[in-house]
Amino acid sequence: QVELVESGGGLVQAGGSLRLSCAASTRIFSIYDMGWFRQAPGKEREFASAISARGGATDYADSVKGRFTISRDNAKNTVYLQMDSLKPEDTAVYYCAATARFPLIIPTMSTAYDYWGQGTQVTVSS
Repeated sequence: QVELVESGGGLVQAGGSLRLSCAASTRIFSIYDMGWFRQAPGKEREFASAISARGGATDYADSVKGRFTISRDNAKNTVYLQMDSLKPEDTAVYYCAATARFPLIIPTMSTAYDYWGQGTQVTVSS
């Protein structure tokens, strides 16, 4: 079982930045691919970014590519999402998720992830 706790959300003006963190309670964090998903009001949860277990590979949704950067520190059991040049359409609850079921790919589908955090609200004002 893996417990995930997100932090770092908040209210920011368009063009600003936020850094989300997700701390994992597991002794084997380095075996888990980690993903960030987001869900805006009235919309389905969507993929934002993911990083492989050792951090060697990353993936981004087209909507955030070039503005968001995912990283991880396996010594601290933490994954980060640096969000720059934020837009009002980035407003959503952001969730981190973990999976160890797909060692050869970085999953982008929410159904591939087994563990989820409670989410952190990000609000971007125009």
